[in-house]
Amino acid sequence: MLTDAAVVFEDVTVTLEGVSILERVSARVPRGGCTAVVGPNGAGKTTLLMALLGEVPYQGQIHLLCRADGGCGRIGYVPQRLMFDRAMPLSVIEFLAMGSQRLPLWFGVRKAKRDQALALLESVKAAHLAERRLGALSGGELQRVLLALALQQDPDLLVLDEPAAGVDLQGGQVFCEVLENLRRERAFTQLMVSHDLGTVTHHATHVIGLNRRVMAQGPPREVLTNQSLLAVFGPHMGLFHTHAPVEPCTCAAGHTEQDHD
Repeated sequence: MLTDAAVVFEDVTVTLEGVSILERVSARVPRGGCTAVVGPNGAGKTTLLMALLGEVPYQGQIHLLCRADGGCGRIGYVPQRLMFDRAMPLSVIEFLAMGSQRLPLWFGVRKAKRDQALALLESVKAAHLAERRLGALSGGELQRVLLALALQQDPDLLVLDEPAAGVDLQGGQVFCEVLENLRRERAFTQLMVSHDLGTVTHHATHVIGLNRRVMAQGPPREVLTNQSLLAVFGPHMGLFHTHAPVEPCTCAAGHTEQDHD
């Protein structure tokens, strides 16, 4: 059971200020794939990621087994949003170099760091943003820069919290396709929270349906069914029940996503 898992949650329980957020969550994240955590608002999806990252206290156990040898040296993280002063005169290149360059930025960005940052931006199809001011970026552009920043760690596990939130449809499609290509090239495991069942259907290889506890988990075709979605989202799940399960697409060149209302 553990041999092909990158992350295993065992009876993970989180209680904050007397409020139960997660209740005995047991789930696994297969190594090398894209696992999506879905559920209604307040289901504890982000809290589960924060427990994994060590940002909230929890009971139970979380096993990190990202590599085939049982280790998990590096974790990359892309937050849902970045809170910063948008008036700050900081370029994208400077932002990416800030955490890795020893010298203060007012001495300039060293060539090696600039080349590294440009290569990362190129990998996420954002090289044209290199000299743009960070605060002038759109939501989709900023998400790609944050993805480039996470890739600096050369992660074994990449964790993303609602990566397409606030991004338009076309930008979200590009972001997901970039992620899928990067996951294949760099052989990391991807774990993301998503509210978009269309995106999950097309891109995830494994799904965890969460509503304070695990209501369903498995391949998208097994989890994204009317019965499972009813268990995850409850009787007031709106239009979610109209999504018929389909095979995830590979997003290879020449393939296009279908938009789900």
